Amino acid sequence: MPREHVKGPETGSHRTQGFRGCHGIGHVPGARGRRSLTQAAWPEWRLMAAGKTIMTTFADLGLSANILKALEKTELKMPSPIQVQAIPHIMAGRDLMGLAQTGTGKTAAFGLPLLHRILDLGHPPAPKTVRALILAPTRELVSQIAANLEVFTKGTAVKVAMVVGGASLFKQAEKLKRGADILVATPGRLIDLIERGDVTLNATGYLVLDEADHMLDMGFIHSLRKIAKHIPLKRQTLLFSATMPKDIEELAETYLQNPVKVQVAPPGKPVEKIVQGVHFLPNGDKAMVLKEYLSKHPGEQALVFGRTKHGSEKLMKLLVTWGFKAGSIHGNKSQSQRDRTLTEFRNAQLDVLVATDVAARGIDIPGVRFVYNFDMPNVPENYVHRIGRTARAGKEGTAIAFCAPAEMGEFQAVEKLLKKAIPVLAGAPWSADAVAAAPKPGQNRGQRPNGRGGQKPGSQPKTQRQPGKPGAKPMGAKPMGGSFAPKRSDKPQRRPA
Repeated sequence: MPREHVKGPETGSHRTQGFRGCHGIGHVPGARGRRSLTQAAWPEWRLMAAGKTIMTTFADLGLSANILKALEKTELKMPSPIQVQAIPHIMAGRDLMGLAQTGTGKTAAFGLPLLHRILDLGHPPAPKTVRALILAPTRELVSQIAANLEVFTKGTAVKVAMVVGGASLFKQAEKLKRGADILVATPGRLIDLIERGDVTLNATGYLVLDEADHMLDMGFIHSLRKIAKHIPLKRQTLLFSATMPKDIEELAETYLQNPVKVQVAPPGKPVEKIVQGVHFLPNGDKAMVLKEYLSKHPGEQALVFGRTKHGSEKLMKLLVTWGFKAGSIHGNKSQSQRDRTLTEFRNAQLDVLVATDVAARGIDIPGVRFVYNFDMPNVPENYVHRIGRTARAGKEGTAIAFCAPAEMGEFQAVEKLLKKAIPVLAGAPWSADAVAAAPKPGQNRGQRPNGRGGQKPGSQPKTQRQPGKPGAKPMGAKPMGGSFAPKRSDKPQRRPA
C-alpha cells in the first residue's frame, strides 16, 4: 500500500501511514491475575483515508502468527491511539519519541513490533547477551512490563527476563547465562550485573526508555549514560514519556537519531475521563476527610498517595484500625513484601493501597476507581502520574487532592502544569499569610500538638550541669549528628584489620 496521509482519531492531526493498519492493546488480561478486559473497553479507532474508513485489527498489521494467536486470547481487537501512531514507525525501524499519559497502552505500542522483529531472527541469543533492552524506573513497572510481554510471547521461543534491585543477584545472573531476547531492567541492578560480567550489551540492537521523565526525576541520568556506553551506536532507540520537560528533549537529542515524534495528548495532560477536585484543609483534618470518602464507596478500590515512607505506613495502619482492608508499598518494604501487597490489591483482597511516588508509575490495575493525593507531590509531573492510576483503558475515574497551607506552592505548580484550575470541593485557596505561617514538611517533628510539652517560643532550653564538673555538657545531651549518630569517644579508634 503506498504511503498516504491519514486523519487520526480525536486530534484531527495528519501523519504518514505506511502499513495497512496499526494495532496493539492497552491492559493485558491474564497477566499475573489481572482482571479480563473486553474489546468494548477501547473505542473503535478508525483511520480516514481517501474518503474511506479503514478499520484497524490485529490481522491487518502483519504480525507473526504466534503473536496473533496470543493476542486472540486477550479478547482485544482495537488499538489505542498511541499504538495507532507508534507501531508502524517502530515496525519500519525508526527511532521514536512517544508522548502519552500513563494507562494508554504504551507497553504494547513498543512490545508488539519489537517481538515481531526479534521473531524474524529465527535463532536463540548467545549466552549472556541481550537483543532488546527495556529500562524502567521502578521495580513495579519492570514487573508489569515483563508480565505483559510474557502474555504476548506465549507459544514462541522468545526469552523474556527481568532484573530489579531487592531480588537475588545470583538467581538473576544464572538466568542471564543463557542469554535473553528481551531484558526488562531497572538501571541500578543492570549496572551491577554489567560490572560483574554477568551480562553484555554488545549485541543489543533495541533500546527502550519507558517513563523517561520519571527516570530523570529519580536521578538515573548518570546510570543511563553508563549503560548507553555498552550498547552499539547502530541500534533502534525508543523513548516514551508522559511529560516533556527540557531534560527529556536533551535526552532525545543525545540518544535518538532523527526520531519520529508521536503524541496522543499535550505533555502533562491527564486522561480526559478523570474527574478532579481539591480540598483545602489543615494537615490534621486530612485523615478524617479521607475516611469519609472511603466510607462512601465501600468495596471499590482506591489508591492513596503520601509523601513519605513513614507517613504512608502510619496512615495505612490508621485505616486498618478504622476497619478498611488496606495495605502499603514504599521504599522501606522489601521487594517480596511489595509484590505480595500488589498481588492482594490486584486480586481485590485489599480495597485501599497507600503508596509513595515509588509506585506512581508501576501500578496497572483496571479496578482502581479513586485516587487520593493525601499529600501533594513535590514534583508537579508526579500529580499526572498519580492520577493516571485511575481511568485506565478507557474507563472513568476520580482524583481528589488534599492541600494543606504548606503545600500551596506545590498545588499552584500542578495547576500551572495542567494549564487549568482544579475544581474546589471544600475550603478556599490558602492566603499568603497562612502559607507563610505554616510549618514546612519535616519541621516540628516530635512536638506535641499546640506546642504543649515543648519549650515556649523564644525561651532557652534548661541546662542541668552535673555536680562537680564545671562546663560539662547538659545531662541527656545527644551527640552531634542527631539521635542516631554514633557516640564519640576521646580515645583514638583503631582501624579494623
